[in-house]
Amino acid sequence: MSENPRVVLLGAPGAGKGTQGRRLADAFDVDHVATGDIFRANADMETEYGTPQEYMERGELVPDEVVNEIVREYLSDLDGWILDGYPRNLAQAEYLADLGGVDVVVHLDVAREELIDRLTGRRECSECGETYHVDFNPPAEAGVCDDCGGDLVQRDDDAPETVETRLEEYHEQTEPVVHFYRDDAPEVDFVAVDGEQSLDDVFADVRAAVERRVEDS
Repeated sequence: MSENPRVVLLGAPGAGKGTQGRRLADAFDVDHVATGDIFRANADMETEYGTPQEYMERGELVPDEVVNEIVREYLSDLDGWILDGYPRNLAQAEYLADLGGVDVVVHLDVAREELIDRLTGRRECSECGETYHVDFNPPAEAGVCDDCGGDLVQRDDDAPETVETRLEEYHEQTEPVVHFYRDDAPEVDFVAVDGEQSLDDVFADVRAAVERRVEDS
């Protein structure tokens, strides 16, 4: 492996992939690839199977073939990356394995009850998008953004009933990806990290896992 690591972050919604992914990308000077962002940015990308926008306008799930092609195209220009949000299912994990080049997979392990507390307590500024948490990162004035004074709201996908659905979907679709990398991909370093530690302690464990692979290359 080069000094530009290629890392996959796995974990349920609320596990902290985005936070740790951004910090890890800064530490190793590589791109943090949040697939939700690149997916939205490439909604009109033409593929053999149509554009993502076409499926979304029909209210249909975008098929793996389209998602895979967008990810492949984006990663093709990068020497190193931190993947956050992909692969989401076993078929996507197998596709990424065929592309080659994954060095480290880090699984952020967080109990279900903790995930529910994190997600249902999250608030977002309706004006600037800054995020808070009613317990872990509250604003100075309840319901008001510190940065711009906008109203803080709970996103629809953080409502309790929606959170339960999201976690069930993760359990059904993405947990097999954890087993795949842990049991069937010997070329990849698989590391489980306790995601209930402090943010700094989680980052220390994640960074150490990547540094070990870099040093051994």
